[in-house]
Amino acid sequence: MKFSGLAVRRAAAFGASAAALAALTAGMVATPAQASTAGKGGVKVSATAPQAKPGKYEGDCPVKVDFSARIKVSVKGKTELAYRWLHGDGSKGKVSVIRLKGHGTKTVTVRQSVTFKEDVKGWEAVQVLGPKKYVSKKGYFSVSCEQAAEEPKVDIHLPGDRPSVSASAWANPDSYVGVCTPGDKIRFTGLIKTDRPTWVKYRWVLNGDAVDYGKVRVRHATRVGFGLSPRDSQRGWAQLQVLGPDRAYSNRASYKVWCKDPAPAPSPETKVSAYGLVTATNHDGCKVGAHATVATTGPGKVTWTWRVNGSYAGSGEAFFRGSDSRTVQLPESALSGEATKGGTVTLVVSGRHNTDSVSQSYAACRVPTTKGPEIEAPAATGTPAA
Repeated sequence: MKFSGLAVRRAAAFGASAAALAALTAGMVATPAQASTAGKGGVKVSATAPQAKPGKYEGDCPVKVDFSARIKVSVKGKTELAYRWLHGDGSKGKVSVIRLKGHGTKTVTVRQSVTFKEDVKGWEAVQVLGPKKYVSKKGYFSVSCEQAAEEPKVDIHLPGDRPSVSASAWANPDSYVGVCTPGDKIRFTGLIKTDRPTWVKYRWVLNGDAVDYGKVRVRHATRVGFGLSPRDSQRGWAQLQVLGPDRAYSNRASYKVWCKDPAPAPSPETKVSAYGLVTATNHDGCKVGAHATVATTGPGKVTWTWRVNGSYAGSGEAFFRGSDSRTVQLPESALSGEATKGGTVTLVVSGRHNTDSVSQSYAACRVPTTKGPEIEAPAATGTPAA
């Protein structure tokens, strides 16, 4: 979720207390879906926007607000419905699983209750995780506490006594590695605390430069923040500075960004080819080797396979950044049987969009004859001379 100055001040205007926010777990929410999602086998899932009871509350606090929503899912046999609640502060509830049986469309009503102790405005949504993902529309609610349920604590302040203010800050995540496309990659969150309800002026400073200003009413604690959308690799820090009614500086929240270029996509017109095949017969040991040229007209992965008389003899692959060529070799392979009398070496090269091949014959092995007792001895077994 992007933390713009306006969005932060609008969230602060909700007046959510630290106690109310503590009831919700951390995490940000995706954009709600607008229609049913059909999955494999015709599975369809939908959910209504949650209803709050009461939807708009004014009175004594703490108060319990009940939320309910209806989930529809098409069932064929045994089906597991997994879902969780999404909260307006960006956090997510625990995953719940309901096991369904039968056939046709089933409707399940899911519920939750949240107790609020102070003013808050927000929304709830339902996220279906299975059998197919789906996010409902947001259901909005508000709580306005007119007076505390318990006897309020009276703080006595002398005229001219300034409120005590403190600030802290952190980055989430504090390190990013990936493609630096538009959009927040680092989010900075700050927590402002005061000892009494008061209006607080603040600003965010990024690497020494003020990047965002705001003013928010703080009862006890309020969160503010902003997002960083880097264009290049960098590292640095952000600090939340309170300007009034008293001055307070948070810690420096450090961060790192490493922008990586996306892998080049092969061009639809990239073609591969093979040519210049040369064979060589090694008569010492009766072996055959070869080399040829593999070429491509654009970037992409290229693979090749060697065959001797139709049988596999070796393979390889390489990634080309653009139009280029290289020499590939077939290591010497021993020949046997009919292959010693000569044959054919073939190179097959393949790319994303085409395949090419080239063939060349090789010479037969010449095995030298050696005269000696071990060669002539078999002749003694013939018919004796008259």
